Amino acid sequence: MKKLVLMMFTALVAVGLAACSSDNSNAEEKQYNYISADEVKQKIENNEDMILLDIQPEEEFNSHHIVGAIPTYAYPAKSAEDHAKLEPLVTDLKNSEHPIVIVCPGGGSGAKGTIDYYEEQGIPSERLIILEKGQKNWPHKDLLADK
Repeated sequence: MKKLVLMMFTALVAVGLAACSSDNSNAEEKQYNYISADEVKQKIENNEDMILLDIQPEEEFNSHHIVGAIPTYAYPAKSAEDHAKLEPLVTDLKNSEHPIVIVCPGGGSGAKGTIDYYEEQGIPSERLIILEKGQKNWPHKDLLADK
């Protein structure tokens, strides 16, 4: 009898653990859209409509940025102060239908923070795209603004 109770208890624990672990595996990490430097270059050269929104700090933007990029200096896009630098563009971005390419130093958390903020402001996530690997890895020197 004890052996049967122990087997039933073990089975119940296994079922409980499986249920808990399956709940955790269903928790998905938020997905972001990315675009490569080559794809951005091609869009620029083809005069395709897009908004290049640069969040690099001012010093970095002044030393290297893609021609036509709109500076915000909002990096790392985490604080209320950073968000205040993004806010002036909300209405224009909402009124546009163009894709918005977020350019940050490395293409990571700053760009994600910018996207999260703009999504909260009602800009559709499918329009918000991160420049893969960021400005630091931009390979097309011919498309950098002269400073």
